[in-house]
Amino acid sequence: MNGTGPPFFVYGTLRPGEHNHDLYLRGRTRSEEPGRMAGLVLHPGPGYPYAVEEPGGTVTGDLVTALPGMYEELLAELDALEEYAPGDPHNLYERVMRDAVLADGRTVRAWVYIAAPSVAARLRAVGRPIESGEWHGATADAPAHGPG
Repeated sequence: MNGTGPPFFVYGTLRPGEHNHDLYLRGRTRSEEPGRMAGLVLHPGPGYPYAVEEPGGTVTGDLVTALPGMYEELLAELDALEEYAPGDPHNLYERVMRDAVLADGRTVRAWVYIAAPSVAARLRAVGRPIESGEWHGATADAPAHGPG
């Protein structure tokens, strides 16, 4: 492989200004562009969000493209960060390919980590989505469900 691959759509702790951006992405990306991804809603988690598939929803994030030669290493590190292993029924996140729309209207296919089916089912049942579709560290402590 030539060291390049699809970009990543990040919506939580990997966004510019958030703590995992500095740890995993700083100095390793060719571009970081604001964008949106339809068909998802965000739910607050314990210090990080989950994107859950839901028609009509839209999530705000950033499209991150790895520097040439960094793609495979970055993919492996992000999979490890998200505790994602292909086909593992215990995953908290699944890595899937979806369309992201950039500010200039371009549509780009990108990897995104979404809540795994069991996590998504629990969040749909008892969670409360982030209405704005945008997560910042300041919203990390918002409750994931209502009282009781």
